[in-house]
Amino acid sequence: MRVFVIAGEASGDKLGASLMAGLRQHADDVIFEGIGGDRMIAEGLQSLFPIDEISIMGITEILSQYRHLKARIRQTADAVLDAKPDVLITIDLPEFSLRVAKLVKARSEIRTVHYVAPTVWAWRPGRAKKMAAHIDQVLALLPFEPPYMEAAGMRCDFVGHPVVTDPIATSDDISAFRARFDIGTAPLALILPGSRRSEVSRLLPIFADVVAELHVRHPNLRFVLPAAPNVASVVAEAAATWSVKPMIIDPSKSGMATKQAAFAAADVAVAASGTVSLELAASGTPMVIAYDMNWLSRQIIGRMLRVDTVTLVNLVSETRVIPEFIGANCEPDKIAKAVSAVLDAPEQQKAAMALTMERLGKGGRPPGERAALAVLDGLK
Repeated sequence: MRVFVIAGEASGDKLGASLMAGLRQHADDVIFEGIGGDRMIAEGLQSLFPIDEISIMGITEILSQYRHLKARIRQTADAVLDAKPDVLITIDLPEFSLRVAKLVKARSEIRTVHYVAPTVWAWRPGRAKKMAAHIDQVLALLPFEPPYMEAAGMRCDFVGHPVVTDPIATSDDISAFRARFDIGTAPLALILPGSRRSEVSRLLPIFADVVAELHVRHPNLRFVLPAAPNVASVVAEAAATWSVKPMIIDPSKSGMATKQAAFAAADVAVAASGTVSLELAASGTPMVIAYDMNWLSRQIIGRMLRVDTVTLVNLVSETRVIPEFIGANCEPDKIAKAVSAVLDAPEQQKAAMALTMERLGKGGRPPGERAALAVLDGLK
């Protein structure tokens, strides 16, 4: 069996490696070709070129690299056609991978599978119909996504979210973390301003005021800020000016285990919108979601948004128990008040988080194996 698989960023590399392991477990003599990172290479892939050449975010960056990206898209499509695989699996990164799939479908009958459904349930629903012209099957991370893809004419399998297999700190890890940072039994708040430089720069001043107000409301509350490695220096420089200074953790220096312990040890989190809400749910950490953007983005996204909440825990659990403060509503006093309420009564959130993990596949087959079985079933 020949499989051509494409991933263009770290999250896709993780999904791809698990999928490859699952395929090797359930199929004989699997040969992998394609594009991937260290995890996929460890599973036996020889990458056509380094994935950092195509992991480009943002309109400006894409435009500045347009010629190079276009050449890599054609090179990749030609490599797929030359390989004549049984299946082409593209993982996320739609700006690159769906263009490759389109070129491949125009010149062959190779089966195409796209891993990670686009968020058509949130905005731009027309993307599903465009995909259906050159994608045969979609592997979805969220349980409510298949109907949207199926309505556009594609087979769609819910395979579970990788967060359910991520390591979770033990009670011993939590105790060691609290002792290491001299927290003791004091309540602890996580501050999570995101991982992109633009969002971090916008949210840090707001979160600084949230921390200051929470310190007044809860004098014994401690604060820890696990910074994404690519913005750790920016976060440390900004936090040094805060009136109440959080403990800064850089996972690239202290290790991911320290970050996992911080998540599990915290009593509450103030977090930027995104998949971090699922990481917090996996750790059982109640949260308040806050996010802001520039004025133009507020207007555009506000008009395009098709859901009444952007928090995945709310969506998956079909509740609205996670407070969120988005755009013009992202105000420090409102956020701090909500954090206090969560500290006083976290029970509803804990129930919704447990339900979310159950619905995302916790306790069942690992998502990578489920994805592999769905791919093999689609080939019958």
